[in-house]
Amino acid sequence: MRKPSPSIRQSVHSIGLSLAIASVTGLLMSAVLPLSTNNIWGSVATAQTHETQAAAADWLLAEGWNQYDSNQQQEAIQSFQAALEIYQALSNRAGEGEALNNIGFIYAILGQYQEAIRYFQEYFEISRELGDRVTEGKALENIGFIFFRRGQYQEALSYFQEALDIRQEIGDRQGEGLSLNRIGNVYSSLGQYQEALNYYRQYFDISQEIGYLRGKGEALNNIGFVYHNLGQYQEALNYYQQYLDISQEIDYRFGEGDALNNIGWANLSLGKYQEALSYYQRSFAIRQEIGDRRGEGESLNNIGTVYHQQENYADALQQFQQALTIRRTIGDRTGEAQSLWWIGYQLQQQSQSELAIVFYKDAINVQEAIRTDLGGLPQELQESYTRTKAEENYRRLADLLLQQDRILEAQQVLDLLKVQELDDYLRGVRGVNERVSILRPEQEILTAYDELQKTAIDIGQELTELRQRRARGDMLSTSDEQRLETLKDLQEDINRQFTAFLYSAEVEQHLAELSPRLLRQNIDLADLAGLQDNLANLNAVLLYPLILGDRLELVITTPVSPPLRRTVDIEKADLNRIISDLRQQLRDPSSDPKALAQELYSYLIRPIEQDLADLTEASPTGTPPTIIYAPDGALRYIPLSTLHDGNDWLAQRFRINNITAKSFTEFQSEPVTNPQVLAAAFADETLVHPVPVGNTTEEFRGLPFAGTEVINLTNSFTSITAPLLDRDFNWDALKDHLDVANIVHFATHAAAVPEAPELSFILFGDGTAQTLLDIPNWPLENVDLVVLSACETGIPGQLTSGDEILGLGYQFQTRGARAVIASLWKVSDGGTQALMTAFYTALQQPGITKAEALRQAQTALITGDYQVLGLDERGATGIRQRIQTDIPQPVSSNLDYPYYWSPFILIGNGL
Repeated sequence: MRKPSPSIRQSVHSIGLSLAIASVTGLLMSAVLPLSTNNIWGSVATAQTHETQAAAADWLLAEGWNQYDSNQQQEAIQSFQAALEIYQALSNRAGEGEALNNIGFIYAILGQYQEAIRYFQEYFEISRELGDRVTEGKALENIGFIFFRRGQYQEALSYFQEALDIRQEIGDRQGEGLSLNRIGNVYSSLGQYQEALNYYRQYFDISQEIGYLRGKGEALNNIGFVYHNLGQYQEALNYYQQYLDISQEIDYRFGEGDALNNIGWANLSLGKYQEALSYYQRSFAIRQEIGDRRGEGESLNNIGTVYHQQENYADALQQFQQALTIRRTIGDRTGEAQSLWWIGYQLQQQSQSELAIVFYKDAINVQEAIRTDLGGLPQELQESYTRTKAEENYRRLADLLLQQDRILEAQQVLDLLKVQELDDYLRGVRGVNERVSILRPEQEILTAYDELQKTAIDIGQELTELRQRRARGDMLSTSDEQRLETLKDLQEDINRQFTAFLYSAEVEQHLAELSPRLLRQNIDLADLAGLQDNLANLNAVLLYPLILGDRLELVITTPVSPPLRRTVDIEKADLNRIISDLRQQLRDPSSDPKALAQELYSYLIRPIEQDLADLTEASPTGTPPTIIYAPDGALRYIPLSTLHDGNDWLAQRFRINNITAKSFTEFQSEPVTNPQVLAAAFADETLVHPVPVGNTTEEFRGLPFAGTEVINLTNSFTSITAPLLDRDFNWDALKDHLDVANIVHFATHAAAVPEAPELSFILFGDGTAQTLLDIPNWPLENVDLVVLSACETGIPGQLTSGDEILGLGYQFQTRGARAVIASLWKVSDGGTQALMTAFYTALQQPGITKAEALRQAQTALITGDYQVLGLDERGATGIRQRIQTDIPQPVSSNLDYPYYWSPFILIGNGL
């Protein structure tokens, strides 16, 4: 910061600072003219030189910072603005840039982010024009800071990284530390705490090295924040206290407010509610005094959390509403979503569930806007944000909607959650502007609430300005004092109005309009009648399970009734244990998984058994319905076909069609009638291809049965390309046939890579691999079915959310393929060949859908009766002999084990 010369400073003060500031307009008019004794700057210097005018501008910059230090934010803006116009008149680009940056800084502190970013961007352009790398780095960091405050983390990270690169290049150690700190803040906000900790420690080391106390304190604070989020509250408290001590030592009021807030948070986490409240209130007072609007919103929200823990929901609600007002004023979207959730939660605790749903929905839509902006970030950062910031909220809303029997809306939230989970797993799959539907009466409530918010925002801004003036020692006029008291009363009144509004007859009337009829008709998810027509034509039901902490909710949509809800009492931990144990048995060809398969059947199918039986009876042909299945969480690891009713496997009774999300499935799409098959295999077991899989490299050997599988497939279809085997199975050969094929069959290795899902791949016979990032470039618009007859899909041993189960198949769908068959675990080479031979035999029978063909193939392996494929005795004997010839003992005698027939699932439109 440049300091004014003593003579100029004394001259200006001889006029009187108040007159100088009050006469900014006169200064601006005279700055470009010869100075005279007829204007206020005449006594600064009579010399009519640029040096004099530049010195005046320099003094104004310094004075602006003095005013900022005295909490005179508006006066500081005026001083910086006056300096800016002098520099512009003098064509002093460096001074102009500094003034622009200073104005942007004050606007950022005040939470006026749109204004701040405009000034920072102008500062950046000047810095680049002048080739000043130091100021260029500073400008980039400041722009990134605004994006960060607005919850636009992708843009923020990009600017912070660019600033860091510049500062490291020019050896700006303090600037380097600041950029490292900012990057750490992004990772922390996305829930990547260990990564954030690495950056914060680097910031601390640099600050320690150069003696930068403020930076040292900020680093300590942020390290404490990480420990706090990792549940180490006492350790976090120690770091927060060190930050408070340093901030008080250097009289850094902004830091003092932050430290007090975080100490309050640590006490809250330790269950010390009164101590937490005291620290939060002290923090709020400082933040209000210095005009830290973002901090004010945070403190109010935190005070509300203490009241919530004390079950003082009414007072908590008022605090959250005030926090929401501030956060909306400054464009803090992350904070806005947080406050909306807390408002909803208070209403839910007060048995206002319908009204709570309104605010939960509003919060989800704010979070969806944030998630849209994360689309270009690495997958692990998007996934981390979802896991730490969003998933619990989606499930809470779906849970509450189900409790209110608003099943269609719960379905929409479940769809959105499933799409969100897949978006975390796959880059660039998800469409833009995904939102949860807000019904007309709900929107009217939110509109009226927003009108109250606008009034509260206006009152809050004026009240803040007057409080700041009084806090810094300015003498308020009698009218100002009266206005201050009036605004306090108005603010209290508006808070009462918020609460009164939420319990008003107007809101009750709107909520009463949420009748079952309206809830059925106004959902964007789908028109119920149209959905039922589709299901009736397809003889299908739509099954959505939702795993909640204390129960399993089953939502089933049938052709003959509104969506039905069935609640199953089972703890999530118990359900996951059953899933894990069953999956382990399914992957072991020597085990008998029937007992666990029956237990899971009792939870997933038995509650809807009568519904399925009624539909079977109502069918003109008495045919059981197809189950269109959208599995949730760890249920994705278990094929529904492996559930057992005590007599039969579910595969023997029902066609099963997995979908990733209902909105992405066109049920009406007709299957192809003239198959054009492209088949490829990696079969030469003398060939070994090393391929990176996550953090290691694995060697993959050719699969001899894959070659037999493809040869059998070639002999089964009349319209098929010459099979692509081994080294002939490469991208150049493949792409020449993809645009004409409507069935694509790969008999080769594939692997899902959980730690880097975008690198999940299909291995070609020449040793090259195509990943999820490559598949979007494939021409698959005419493809009806992709079969991934893979030996390995590499699903991890530890059950997570199951996102990777659907990932590879889903990517093919989004590129145009209507359906995909893929495996859930490492499969038997020989058993897979048998299943695929049976599948394609069934698929060629007249009127057989893909789902029915898979069911028949699985049933054939279970029973050993290949006549179920529609063959006469001669044909069934022929395929049985072929399998027994191709597949040596002991596999041929064990094909009825689920290990061989169950790992493949059909994803997409198999109807």
